[in-house]
Amino acid sequence: MPELPEVEVTRLGIQPHLEGRKVTAVKIIDGRLRWPVPKHLPRALLGQKLHAITRRGKYLLLEMDDGYLLVHLGMTGTLRVLPIDEVLKIHDRVTMDFGRLSLRLHDPRKFGAVLWHPKVKGPIEEYPLLKKLGVEPFSEAFMGEQGAQLLFQKSRKRTIAVKQFLLAGEAVVGVGNIYCSESLFEAGIHPAKPAGKLTRPQCARLAAAVRLILKKAIEAGGSSLKDFVNTDGDPGHFMVQTKTYDRKDLPCKVCKTPIKQMTQGQRSTYFCPHCQKR
Repeated sequence: MPELPEVEVTRLGIQPHLEGRKVTAVKIIDGRLRWPVPKHLPRALLGQKLHAITRRGKYLLLEMDDGYLLVHLGMTGTLRVLPIDEVLKIHDRVTMDFGRLSLRLHDPRKFGAVLWHPKVKGPIEEYPLLKKLGVEPFSEAFMGEQGAQLLFQKSRKRTIAVKQFLLAGEAVVGVGNIYCSESLFEAGIHPAKPAGKLTRPQCARLAAAVRLILKKAIEAGGSSLKDFVNTDGDPGHFMVQTKTYDRKDLPCKVCKTPIKQMTQGQRSTYFCPHCQKR
């Protein structure tokens, strides 16, 4: 499932090709995604200029003249910029043309989303899907002492495991399953530790670890488990750098203790029992 690094890699890939261009055609090939693609979208977008492509959590925000197009990649979605005459592939769901270039959402399992928010309905930050998201990991609100303080305050009186706390995205967005395991290892925190028992120094280490791991993942082009490819069709390479994730029974890269695996919330968690004592 594409997480923040994969979405950011996608944004960086399509941005230089499309910003400043006008929409010349929109085609809904199959609008039965997680939420139905608005049927009026081709009419609404035609002729509008794409001013900026930003990201909020795992949502791509395409700012047009009159509103924002929200794109979510779901579990298996990819966005690519291709020549307009490129033959459509099975599982291509929505295409948006900009002259000789075509932006195409490819989504085999149809858990992605393409939604429209007119500017007359208010700021995009107030959109229901975005309103309750935690802070961005690379924002000023999560830098240095502010990030540590945020995690400390948000985790108070929480009995859930710290890994589940991070995955929920209420404190900070973008720390998906792979990046949770890696961040907790980097910070030396056991994934089953109750969030409410995190100390201030642990919160400081964890905030720094989250920023470091996500930065490394973006630089590596994200993580490819099954379907994710970047806008050039290449897989991400972060998985070759992991220190715990998907390394069950292999020696820890720090202390040589075999990496353990457990299940939390129906998701696999990997950790070193020596470097991450409970």
